[in-house]
Amino acid sequence: MRRIFIFGLGYTAKRIGAALEARGWEVVSTGREGTLRFDDAGNVRLALADAGHVLSSVPPDGAGSDPVLEVYGDALGGKVPVYLSSTGVYGDTAGAWVDESAPTGQGRRTARAAADALWLDLGARVLRLPGIYGPGRSALERAASGSAHRIDLPGQIFSRVHVDDIVSAAELALNAPAGAYNIADDEPASQNAVIEHACRLLGLPVPPLQTLDEAGLSPTARAFYAENRRVANRKARRELGWQPRYPTYREGLAALLAAR
Repeated sequence: MRRIFIFGLGYTAKRIGAALEARGWEVVSTGREGTLRFDDAGNVRLALADAGHVLSSVPPDGAGSDPVLEVYGDALGGKVPVYLSSTGVYGDTAGAWVDESAPTGQGRRTARAAADALWLDLGARVLRLPGIYGPGRSALERAASGSAHRIDLPGQIFSRVHVDDIVSAAELALNAPAGAYNIADDEPASQNAVIEHACRLLGLPVPPLQTLDEAGLSPTARAFYAENRRVANRKARRELGWQPRYPTYREGLAALLAAR
């Protein structure tokens, strides 16, 4: 039986693990819902010894140090590693398209860029992910709860990806060449457009346009609007054979609504 060790069984990695289990893989993991504690070093190392593949969704610390590599990096030799990174490593491109050949580490996600580089040096398949949405975590929930915002920032564009499209990319990456892959949908769009579409699907009025100050966003949410880029996915299509099931937010939100 094929075994994969997953560090950080969170929202996305949990769905990857479930998909692999359905295909006959044995999944051992750390995280709040994982089978092992991250600091249970003895048992983690025993499980790693029997795993041919490793996936990490653990973010770096503030200094750019990766906890998984710091503690267990010496036990990853001979494994096929997959790392869930972020397209935030590219920084702001003023709305221009960006692919895997672009420099990293220029934006606010310098710690993530440093960890991304460490995993690439290890020979990992690094999946760079934009804004993730999916069941229970989408514009539909924000619109329905009244917490959705429309921010008056003309020209602000983001890429996003449905969590199940990450799952399919991760499965393909397990047998792919090492390197970085952008996993994003085909149509970058403003957050306002997504919120407006969610409201239309739910038959709700759209929230008013606000400035960043008027919206009262948290520092984390506000920082989301500090960068503007379109993320190209051609390499993942070409080298992984990946095809997004939800090529735009419209298909993704429609499927989420139908499943509610």
